[in-house]
Amino acid sequence: MADWTPSSWTTKPIKQDVVYEDAQGVKDALTRLQKLPPARHYSRGAAHYIANLKASLREVALGNAFVLQGGDCAELFDYCNQEMIEAKVKLLLQMSLVLIWGANKPVIRIARIAGQFAKPRSSPTETVNGVEMPSFRGDNINGFDADPEIRKPDPSRLVSAYFHSAATLNYLRASLSSGLADLHSPLDWGLGHVITPAIKEQYSKIVSAVKDALRFMRTVGIDKDRGVETADIYTSHEGLSLEYEQTLTRNLRDPIERSARNIGSAEPTSSFYATSAHFLWIGDRTRQLNGAHIEFFRGIANPIGIKIGPSMAADELVALLDVVNPRKEIGKVTLISRYGASKIAQFLPGHIAAVKASGHVPVWQCDPMHGNTQATPSGVKTRHFTDILAELKQALEIHRAAGSFLGGMHLELTGEAVTECVGGAAGLTEDGLGERYTTFCDPRLNEKQALELAFLVAGFYREEEGQ
Repeated sequence: MADWTPSSWTTKPIKQDVVYEDAQGVKDALTRLQKLPPARHYSRGAAHYIANLKASLREVALGNAFVLQGGDCAELFDYCNQEMIEAKVKLLLQMSLVLIWGANKPVIRIARIAGQFAKPRSSPTETVNGVEMPSFRGDNINGFDADPEIRKPDPSRLVSAYFHSAATLNYLRASLSSGLADLHSPLDWGLGHVITPAIKEQYSKIVSAVKDALRFMRTVGIDKDRGVETADIYTSHEGLSLEYEQTLTRNLRDPIERSARNIGSAEPTSSFYATSAHFLWIGDRTRQLNGAHIEFFRGIANPIGIKIGPSMAADELVALLDVVNPRKEIGKVTLISRYGASKIAQFLPGHIAAVKASGHVPVWQCDPMHGNTQATPSGVKTRHFTDILAELKQALEIHRAAGSFLGGMHLELTGEAVTECVGGAAGLTEDGLGERYTTFCDPRLNEKQALELAFLVAGFYREEEGQ
């Protein structure tokens, strides 16, 4: 790709750009980031794990695996602590076990963690208590407190983002290698939050089935495999701040396939890898065909995601795929659909048909969160569990009818007992939202709601397969 460099995006128009008052501070921060080493991704380098993820997503695109992606809407530097990291990992592991049981497929786990610090906003400014100030753009840009000085974009936060990401990765790597994800360890399958007896009985059967399967594996000795003692947790975030992503994009040697290495026929090659995460995605607000974000993303070797919503025309979607994936690598691109429960039936079938006709084979992933955000009469942002579930169920049915594969789901969730989304088996109402509403951006599923969603999606698959 001779016409691409990590900085070629600067020649294109950009959306959601950040304007800093301190130009020298920006230059100093980016210079420092450029000199810092790529974060070490688990036991091997970034290129190895990025290549592994790309190979796994190829299987997802072909219908042989499922991807579970989830984490905070806006990650804060304060979330870089043992308790919160472990809570997210354990929740993703627990959900993936239920989905493996339901879909009878391997589940690829991707966390929105170690870098989900920047958030797009509909307006660069907002008025708080009669005072106009910059909108909160994420911890790597400015502070959340409603103070005009704190809200000024601060370039030193870009460097802080690197170190908080590296610290999170370091603890995640150490935890996984020391048995955090060991399936022999007891998991909290408590169902005390479930109100309806019939639903509780259904969930209990699923939990018993998963536990029986693990016991069987242990009895016959097949749990000696590494996959039962640990798990790969890949990291992801929206690639919004291109200055930050550029400084951490490095030309690295490509991993050589074992078969090619054995016969000694492979010549070493290199590619540009965005080392800030294994997987980056482009938001619905920054996917302009001739824009800076598409230009940056078309040159990196990572698997990438593109958010698509009701405003995406079918021909535009195909054009985007042609730009970011001209060789039509299977699974290189994940299309993250976010229509809303009331609109998915109107838009998804046409998008699937256009992509199939183009010859591209992406991963199709459902984001049932962003299209279903609404406000209570008092102005509190929330999402209804029934809408989230309805969009997921429709996505599964539409893909099956079209001869396509719903490859996964993309969720905003937390391992904490927050009260931000209405509904679920615990019966959270709008009156209860204020009990523990702690998000700094969009509402997240709490740990019970997220696990319940995994139960229900697993049930959809079982019903479809007649099991």
